[in-house]
Amino acid sequence: MPLKISKYQLSAISNIVRLYPNGAAIRDLMESPALSIPKRTLQRQLEHLVSEGRLESKGIGRARRYLFLESSPPVKEDAPLVSRGSEWLSPEAERIRESILRPLAQRTPVGYRGGFLDAYHPNKTFYLPISMRSDLARLGQVSFEELPPGTYVRQFLHRLLIDLSWNSSRLEGNTYSLLETQRLIECGEGAEGKPPEETQMILNHKAAIEMLADQAEGIGFNRHTICNIHALLSDNLLPNPASCGLIRTRPVGISGTVFHPLAVPQMIEEKFDIILEKAQAIQDPFEQAFFVMVHLPYLQPFEDVNKRVSRLAANIPLIRRNLCPLSFIDVEQKDYIGGLLGVYELNRFEYLRDVFDFAYRRSCARYSAVRQSLGTPDPFRLKYRTSISETVREIVQKTMTKSEALAFSNQVAAEKLPDSERKKFLETIDMELSGLHPGNIVRHRLRPSEFEKWKGMP
Repeated sequence: MPLKISKYQLSAISNIVRLYPNGAAIRDLMESPALSIPKRTLQRQLEHLVSEGRLESKGIGRARRYLFLESSPPVKEDAPLVSRGSEWLSPEAERIRESILRPLAQRTPVGYRGGFLDAYHPNKTFYLPISMRSDLARLGQVSFEELPPGTYVRQFLHRLLIDLSWNSSRLEGNTYSLLETQRLIECGEGAEGKPPEETQMILNHKAAIEMLADQAEGIGFNRHTICNIHALLSDNLLPNPASCGLIRTRPVGISGTVFHPLAVPQMIEEKFDIILEKAQAIQDPFEQAFFVMVHLPYLQPFEDVNKRVSRLAANIPLIRRNLCPLSFIDVEQKDYIGGLLGVYELNRFEYLRDVFDFAYRRSCARYSAVRQSLGTPDPFRLKYRTSISETVREIVQKTMTKSEALAFSNQVAAEKLPDSERKKFLETIDMELSGLHPGNIVRHRLRPSEFEKWKGMP
């Protein structure tokens, strides 16, 4: 059987080799945190790139080097839509990038520095300059400020579930394509030949994003929210299921870096509480989002899945304030990991800041187009969104007949709505039920099996 290789993975390897003008050795690539694959797999993929004319190999044995060929054809499938060189980085970020690209042996081992967090004072210290915060606020504002938290994100939750689940998983090395992710989320069908942990990772993202959207009015930078995000994202992925949602009590290591996370349980607990306290106190939503993207991964409060938690937690202030969400569209893995390495090893955030700025601008462009296609939201549906969704979900899950569904809808309307709006509610429920199909059942948190059972009723 021919070797199946993700074209995104091949693109990632090519981009890293390109950073070595004199050629990259196997050991150089193995030390890169952006490539978390076995040595034998990496060797096969390098030879594949050589056979396709994308790389050139020189030398034999340990002296073998791989060089990037500038004339090599681009890799398009599943790769970020925007190809960028280093010119998009600020001078500070470029210096950080150069530093963290040195071989591990040339970088000084460092541990967690508590002073980095201590030096941050909410609303006095700013990682994002005022010009950037103003630009992002202008781009992210969608005139839903007066509506309940989460109104904007619920308007296109289905699209966000696919985009954010895929992009966040992709940054972890997940090889699902965007179309495969869409099919998994919409139809519950896993991609053939993919490891089960990759399927689980995407489904976990879906569950965590749905929680943030459903509970928008109650989420915040507190233990309940962050630990439950971790519990959902790590479900069925940790050796010990009891570790889901719990602050770690043992040391952890991070491959591809000389950074050693904090190991003392009491100090991890203390720093975790300080991070949440400071994040909650920050008034600017973009500064809040970026602050947790910096400090949650730096502390590594959980045994694993810390980066994923930080990416979803960054959306908390955006969802609550009805701003455009952050789905990491077009962010390259090497840039995201490089930005984190700057934080880990140097306590410098400028590289990650540039990644954040780029990512949010791309997300705004994406969801501005989505919103235009959806049109202006119905005020009635916005007002009673929870009651509508709960009613539809119960009708389907309990496989009610048409007469049972009508009686139940009347009961809900009598309990929750004034007389003047009950007819509109019944019409809306009927319209929702009539328009249900496998591609939109996720709006009501229904499983494909539940929908098929209800649909098959006489």
